[in-house]
Amino acid sequence: MDRPLNRERAVDEGNFVLSLAKGLAIIEAFDADDPAMTLSDVARKTGVTRAAARRFLLTLVELGYARTDGKRFSLRPKVLDLGFSYLHAQGVWGVAQPYMVELVEKIHESCSAAVLDGADIVYVARVPTKERIMSINLGLGSRLPAHVTSMGRVLLAALAAPALDAFIASIEPLQRYTPQTIVDTQALRDVITQVREQGFSIVDQELESGLRSIAVPIADATQVVVAALNVGTHVSRMSEAQLLEEVLPSLRAAAHDISRALGARL
Repeated sequence: MDRPLNRERAVDEGNFVLSLAKGLAIIEAFDADDPAMTLSDVARKTGVTRAAARRFLLTLVELGYARTDGKRFSLRPKVLDLGFSYLHAQGVWGVAQPYMVELVEKIHESCSAAVLDGADIVYVARVPTKERIMSINLGLGSRLPAHVTSMGRVLLAALAAPALDAFIASIEPLQRYTPQTIVDTQALRDVITQVREQGFSIVDQELESGLRSIAVPIADATQVVVAALNVGTHVSRMSEAQLLEEVLPSLRAAAHDISRALGARL
């Protein structure tokens, strides 16, 4: 999908560095659908001129964030340093890892932590098992649509009403991923309200058939929900009742310990 750069900003022009915004837009233009692109491709996706795209791309090549074969450009692994700087600054992975490893060893199912970013959740920590439960590989930095994931709904439940309204408006009409996906806006609001009241979320095959997961919130020293912790499994291995009875208590205990480690007073 083309993503031309939008110059309308909430900050005044004197505080907005357009060249930095364009450079970041160039990096964001590369994705699974377009891992390698020509100058014209990048210019089209970002809305910058071909000459500007060339300058930005050659700068990224010089700094080691991109490579080129003379015609097409692609990102290099060094670009991950930008994301890992955020992860290290948050401290979530280092704090959460031992608790997540302990949980996985106990229940023998994968465990992940994620934060909300726009319409998506972004994985900031993950302890997988040998059993793969999704058709795609998940790792640090992986993104999934928030409204059809258990971690996403936990994070959405923590939003103030205006922020939740804006979020739902931004994703309408709701996309259907499986026959179980909730595509009615009011039904989604009702589910999020239920998640807020009960303190956890179960999503059953709404993102991908066969995938069932349960998630709870993680808070920081300010008592604000900053991340969500989940356990994912395949429907053939664990029922919803088993998630509630066998996994939820241990998942909540791990989230409690991680939150305490982040400074939350629980």
